[in-house]
Amino acid sequence: MSDALSDKRTATRFRVLVEIADRQPAVSQGEIADSVGVTSQAVSEYIRELVDDGLVDKDGRSRYTVTKEGVDWLFQEAKSLQRFADHVTDDVLGSVQEDTAIAAADIEAGQQVTITVREGLLHATPGEEGPATGVATTDATEGSDVSITSFEGVIEMTTGTVTVAQVPPARDGGSREIDSDRLAALCAEADRCLAADVEGVVSLRKTDHEPAVTVAAGAVAAEAAAVGMTVVVVASTDTVGRVTDALRDGNSSYEVTTL
Repeated sequence: MSDALSDKRTATRFRVLVEIADRQPAVSQGEIADSVGVTSQAVSEYIRELVDDGLVDKDGRSRYTVTKEGVDWLFQEAKSLQRFADHVTDDVLGSVQEDTAIAAADIEAGQQVTITVREGLLHATPGEEGPATGVATTDATEGSDVSITSFEGVIEMTTGTVTVAQVPPARDGGSREIDSDRLAALCAEADRCLAADVEGVVSLRKTDHEPAVTVAAGAVAAEAAAVGMTVVVVASTDTVGRVTDALRDGNSSYEVTTL
């Protein structure tokens, strides 16, 4: 473990040396004191010790530079702190992290469950047969929400697909000019159908599909695809560029088709 975690004095020494490295060669002891939260006199004493230990060179009044030995010590302590931080985030917090799933059957608190993703949502099934498991921390009846912790394994999930269905703008016929049967077939295979504009809303309603969202359709589609959902976004040629820009920003693969 890092010495900076073992005692307060070493922690302060570490912070003072970091501040010197950040500000060198013109070093204001008052600014360091304000940043670290100690007095200027204390900073002066720490700097004197750092110079005596060969971690800092003094070159005139208020001019200091960190030596090679000082840099090596900073790296050593920083790496130790990073290893400890990784242990906390990966080993400690990873085991106590909680998330919420839909109970696929009645579940009791403390019961082992298998975690899967369906339509972009976590589902918990009693038992531990799957590649990803956890432990329920609450009771839940089938179909209700249940809190899960102690995750192990990897949740099986494939990236979803996005089809951007392009329709003419209203001035060129809009929803009146589309192939409604083709759009209906696309929506029948999709988990979610989204509309990016008025033409998209009306086109979907012609196929008896109410759009799941009518704003930020591209960003929503990217998020949905990331959790394995199949998405159709209906947009006019005036709007389709904004949709595809959002999909590219979300690193989502997509195809554009004209209805």
